[in-house]
Amino acid sequence: MIDYTKKMLRDDALQGKTIVVTGGGSGLGKAMSSYFMELGANVVITSRNLEKLNKVQKELNQLGSGSCLAIACDVRHIEEVEAMHKKVIETFKKVDVLLNNAAGNFIAPTERLSANAFDTIIDIVLKGTKNCTLTFGKHWINQKQQNTSVLNIVTTYASTGSGYVVPSATAKAGVLALTRSLSVEWAKYGMRFNAIAPGPFPTKGAWDRLLPEHIRDQFDVSKKVPLKRVGEHQELANLAAYLVSDFSAYINGEVITIDGGEWLQGAGQMNQLEQIPQAMWDQLEAAIRAKKRS
Repeated sequence: MIDYTKKMLRDDALQGKTIVVTGGGSGLGKAMSSYFMELGANVVITSRNLEKLNKVQKELNQLGSGSCLAIACDVRHIEEVEAMHKKVIETFKKVDVLLNNAAGNFIAPTERLSANAFDTIIDIVLKGTKNCTLTFGKHWINQKQQNTSVLNIVTTYASTGSGYVVPSATAKAGVLALTRSLSVEWAKYGMRFNAIAPGPFPTKGAWDRLLPEHIRDQFDVSKKVPLKRVGEHQELANLAAYLVSDFSAYINGEVITIDGGEWLQGAGQMNQLEQIPQAMWDQLEAAIRAKKRS
């Protein structure tokens, strides 16, 4: 049996491509960026934290055959996205792939959310994806550049909805609609649009925010997956690399779920949180607030 944690594509699969990965400085974004570089791509990683990005840039430049460039960018603000795009073009002369990975999320009963908390997630996920997609897409159209693609990271509950992560579900559903809509409208410009809907792929930052450890232990997500395990980062990186490579040239408008069958077992990834009593929600909220202050 082939080890699914191993790399999938041949070493030159992304040779000559320049790929921009938003939220590329940590977690799954970093894993995908690292693999893209190993396959020969130049990779631009962006996020708001330039200090973290610079450390990752140094690390990745020691690993891959491609080159890594770190650019601070808050995707919520179109002027920052346009400045980032300008710097990418100045450095690499072109860009071939946009991977919209930047996201934010937290779990909470919706009645506990302020309008600003809701807006924060909408602005990062949906508005940020829109800002990047319009900036890169219009440039490709103006330059008549062919063979470009956008890969969006959504969620399994983008299609089903889910309680307790309503801002994320709302924003990701919008990204899903954007993916499918532009895969038709902008195909004539040589662009492909696809999305990946990951199930549980533990990353320290995101999972610490979503489920602090003393609560996380009570909700072992691997038990909800028919395969009885969570995903390995390389599995997602393999899929992403394939979808942005020329090997997937006839795949357009597709949303690929990679979750071990979890959503089929129980649509609504966070619906089991109905079991949490009010007192535990108070503890969770206090723990999240304390982590933000630290």
